[in-house]
Amino acid sequence: MQPILEVEGLSKHFQLHEQNKLIPSCANVKLEVHAGQLTALIGPTGAGKSSVLKCVYRTYLPSGGRMLYRDAAGHTTDLAQASEHRMLELRQRDIGFVTQFLHCLPRRSALDVVCEPLVAQGVQREAARQRAGELLGLLNVPERLWGVPPATFSGGEKQRVNLARGLIARPRLLLLDEPTASLDPHAKREVEQLIADFAAGAGSRPVTLVFASHNLGQVKRLATRVIYMELGHVLADLPVQEFFDPLRLQAVSPSAAMFVKGELV
Repeated sequence: MQPILEVEGLSKHFQLHEQNKLIPSCANVKLEVHAGQLTALIGPTGAGKSSVLKCVYRTYLPSGGRMLYRDAAGHTTDLAQASEHRMLELRQRDIGFVTQFLHCLPRRSALDVVCEPLVAQGVQREAARQRAGELLGLLNVPERLWGVPPATFSGGEKQRVNLARGLIARPRLLLLDEPTASLDPHAKREVEQLIADFAAGAGSRPVTLVFASHNLGQVKRLATRVIYMELGHVLADLPVQEFFDPLRLQAVSPSAAMFVKGELV
């Protein structure tokens, strides 16, 4: 079966014009994502995980490489070369992104922030707000906060609102950047269960996920495949069972094995 996302030779660098320097972020990244997979990107801070996600979503314009996305109809789009119009189409119905931080218009209620992706797809606002309330309830955001602008929320509450907005339209491919970083352990497990349910297609079509995480326990619980990055490069790409097999990982990438050992101590 063909992957729904195929990344080849992806690179991203930033140019400091005043100093005439290039700052590399990721280089020659190769990965495949198949429908129904939960792919985890792990590695030390600064490894390039977020840059890969932002390139796929085209928040960053890649410096090189291809990112081939195949939609449900079988049409292939190179996200690295796609027009802004095409990217807007894909973001509206195919590709979602949940960042570490909530960015939304001020003075809009949490319900309206969460329901906006459904409204953009043509769903009536009242029906969209009802679905938003259901999701916020599943994520344990107190109902008394639903009509309040999220700018006043705690970090954990903002993150749950952000996740609800990302999940509500059930994008075919959902990118998550540290989706539970601001949550307490109990809330983390609840969010992980919701993510697993969406990936399995509970109530509707399954959602394919790529998520960056520093939580190896979370990766073990959720991921079907693990990609280890370091200094912008992919050093290991394995099914989750093989990745957490010390001998197998040592044979593929001693650097990744050392990282995992250090994180699990």
